[in-house]
Amino acid sequence: MDKDTKDRLKMNLRIRRYLRWPLYLTLLLILINIPVYYLNAKAGLLVSGGIVIYFIIAMLLSTRHRPLILNDLIEFASQYQHLERRMLQELNVPYAIMDQDGKMIWSNKGFGALTGKEPYYRKNVHTIFPEITRNLFPDGEEKQQAEIQLNYKGNSYSAYLQCLSVKDPGGVSDVLNQGDYKGNIITMYLWDNTELQRITRENEDNKLVVALAYLDNYEEATESVEEVRRSLLTALIDRKMTKFFAGYDCIVRKIEKDKYFLIMSQGKLAELKEQRFQILDEVKTVSIGNEIAVTLSIGVGLNSGSFLQNYEYSRSAMEMALGRGGDQVVIKDKNNLTCYGGKAQQVEKNTRVKARVKAQSLKELMSTQERILVMGHKISDVDALGAAIGIYRAGKTLGKQVHIVVNNPSTSIRPLIDGYLSHPDYEANMFVDGKQAKELVDQHTAVILVDTNKPSYTECPELLGMTRTVVVLDHHRRGNEVVENAVLSYVEPYASSACEMVAEILQYFDDNLKLKSNEADSLYAGILIDTNNFTTRAGVRTFEAAAFLRRCGADMSRVRKMLRDSLESYQARAEAVRTAEIYKKYFAISVCPSEGLESPTVVGAQAANELLNIQGVKASFVLTPYKNEIFISARAIDEVNVQLLMEKMGGGGHLNIAGAQVDGTMEEVKESLKGIIDELCMEGDLKK
Repeated sequence: MDKDTKDRLKMNLRIRRYLRWPLYLTLLLILINIPVYYLNAKAGLLVSGGIVIYFIIAMLLSTRHRPLILNDLIEFASQYQHLERRMLQELNVPYAIMDQDGKMIWSNKGFGALTGKEPYYRKNVHTIFPEITRNLFPDGEEKQQAEIQLNYKGNSYSAYLQCLSVKDPGGVSDVLNQGDYKGNIITMYLWDNTELQRITRENEDNKLVVALAYLDNYEEATESVEEVRRSLLTALIDRKMTKFFAGYDCIVRKIEKDKYFLIMSQGKLAELKEQRFQILDEVKTVSIGNEIAVTLSIGVGLNSGSFLQNYEYSRSAMEMALGRGGDQVVIKDKNNLTCYGGKAQQVEKNTRVKARVKAQSLKELMSTQERILVMGHKISDVDALGAAIGIYRAGKTLGKQVHIVVNNPSTSIRPLIDGYLSHPDYEANMFVDGKQAKELVDQHTAVILVDTNKPSYTECPELLGMTRTVVVLDHHRRGNEVVENAVLSYVEPYASSACEMVAEILQYFDDNLKLKSNEADSLYAGILIDTNNFTTRAGVRTFEAAAFLRRCGADMSRVRKMLRDSLESYQARAEAVRTAEIYKKYFAISVCPSEGLESPTVVGAQAANELLNIQGVKASFVLTPYKNEIFISARAIDEVNVQLLMEKMGGGGHLNIAGAQVDGTMEEVKESLKGIIDELCMEGDLKK
């Protein structure tokens, strides 16, 4: 029994009690009469006679007036119900009643004025409001009410639906024929939110956002022109920036020779998003003979709750933009990061000042710790292991305990690891797994990440929260996920490999540092693998790092023997190339078989490199099933930005070398990949 039914029963009992008051009063008089008999019998008889006369008169009056009272109650109820219906009819808020399938039963004048329908329109409400479907209705059990947002004739409405029982229609019984409607009915009223949404939108659009704009390669660009013309180049860039942002009602102030401070509204920021920040391309057109085109990075902060925090957000966004290689816009909206641009290859910097500074900072940090743990990414490859070996040698030079964290080494790195484990100059615990590493780590341990900057991609993510000293050395572009507590971060997307970065650091780390030949082999192998034999992303500093390693004893013959494939791997790679599908004339998509392979992801990456040797192929994508996931290796030469595509798939990487790990079936991942290729081709983002 529901609450309303109980309330009506209580009302009926009150009426009955009121009509029976003579009987209750008679009983009270009889109780009073009993003590009177004890005091005086004659007085008791007299009172008893009065009680009898009172009872007879009261019953006669009650019997005579009871029908009149009931008639008055019925008349009042009828008038009340008529008044209730009239109120619903005249209500300015659109109101309607439907059956449990959505068929219209009745509607008031407000509903008719809005929709132009008659009060007893008999079609389904879905014919008026397509957004209202049967599956959204309240069922009267677990879901008593529902709210649906809809648009009608250019206005926005909130539709509030409530489920009522026909047995207890809650005041709408006058418009129902209970013989025709069984089960439940649905009442609905509409609330116009148009003005509220307009005011809310205007308020949001008028909020101010803070942005920073940096010229990525100002020094390199100005050095490529004559000194007398450098001021002209700067003036042209300033004019381009001021004129462009003035069109969006934005305040631009130059704070340094290559840095700008911007203030704009969120509404204007939305317009910039729609045209995808054309200023990135317009700045590149500024040329007075400079050999290097100027590129721009912008960091935007908003929705923090305070202008000061928005500024901090913009600084964080700018750091992310520069860490991803520049030439892009990064917007930080609380915990969300959105990137635009990033289609140009970052120019390699010839100066090694930054490497020298980072090397000295790393030495100071390692000197203050008792133990060093070096960790790469999951399914470590030759580049991650080679970089870890280089850091191992740096730690040993300082006399520290150094361990390299590797879980389940793949076939590509097992020969290298076995060579160290069998060598008498290296400890048996040089390599540890994640469980052993967690037992070793404490507050006096430095954890150094190499070849990755994403915590979830590391061999043991738990280690990052178990110490205060975390260092990141990586050559991949930063994504939304970063190491929050890193005390030293050296991320250079222009570098060909982590081994190249570590080789540069070792040259400035300590005068007493001496690489052994097998250690130099490991670093050299890492560079060789990531540059595909010096054919991809190999710059001047790459060859300088390789020359340094050759001077330390790296031998090409030994490295080549270490990197030889098994027959099964070679056959799997050949099968991936044989079965490749050419999509939209320029994109090669293939599946690499993983059965019988110890390191199928490495083979998949090799197959992706091989597919680029096919004439006409601008980008290759090899999908490899491994450990209930699909690993995607994406490669390009110079015409397609595969990093943007892999970020859409949840991964990342570089402009021409990227990857992702995706859940789902092979066909689902293929279709998703093709859909993203179609989307980015339409937007023009795959072009560099």
